[in-house]
Amino acid sequence: MPELPDLTVYLEHIERRLTGERLEHIRLASPFLLRTVTPAVEEVCGHRLVGTRRLGKQIVLALEDDYYLVIHLMISGRLQWGEPGAPVPRGRGLAAFDFESGALIFTEASKKKRASLKLVKGTGDLAALDPGGLEVLDADRSQFAARIRDANHTLKRALTDQKVFAGIGNAYSDEILLRACLSPFKRPVNLSEEEMTRLHSACVDVLQEWIERLRLEAGGKWPKKVTAFHPEMAVHGRYREPCPVCGAPVQRIVYAENEANYCAKCQTGGRLLADRSLSRLLKDNWPKRLEDLE
Repeated sequence: MPELPDLTVYLEHIERRLTGERLEHIRLASPFLLRTVTPAVEEVCGHRLVGTRRLGKQIVLALEDDYYLVIHLMISGRLQWGEPGAPVPRGRGLAAFDFESGALIFTEASKKKRASLKLVKGTGDLAALDPGGLEVLDADRSQFAARIRDANHTLKRALTDQKVFAGIGNAYSDEILLRACLSPFKRPVNLSEEEMTRLHSACVDVLQEWIERLRLEAGGKWPKKVTAFHPEMAVHGRYREPCPVCGAPVQRIVYAENEANYCAKCQTGGRLLADRSLSRLLKDNWPKRLEDLE
């Protein structure tokens, strides 16, 4: 799922290309995409783009007269840039937003069709779509600490909960926790002051570094490598590969449709975290420490 760094770069390109341009048409290719009834598509069209913002992991296109397009890419949704009137790709194409200089094309690779579009009028209705997560890059250490300590979650869950923090997901939470040398299962209430400072610094540093990296990667072209797995990542998606910090093999915990990647040597003192399904299967044979894998 595209997260804060990817969404930031998307928004920067949209603003650069489309601010001041009129939204001429919205071509809907999927009947499941639009999740609102009012305002109607025809009512929204004809207004100029005046700005963009992000609500959690949602992209917001602000139009004249207090109209808003709220785009949630979910896991497999992506935005592409095309010439004026460019066709919506068959199969994975969801919609096209036609502006004067080109078309913003909304696609989704998954057959589950989770991505969504909501049309909103008024800041009140827009605010109702905000999960309420704190923007880490706008928060100081004390604000960050207060928010995460209020969350009755593990660190991994707290970082990815959009009601706690805005825009961080599965991929960058793995990178943040490695940078902070903290277990994904540790509870915020158990963090020392020094660990809290490390975690806040890691959040800011990792997110800022990846925003800059993705900016440079895209250059002046539309960002195309929007993915949860980058070869430059330290642990996310790098199961069994060597940790770039200590060289120990990266471990993972699989749950639902996600996985947590971590380094046992850097983050858990060598202790292997139990994968719920495999540990239940292996029981006493489940390895407890990194050296048990050798």
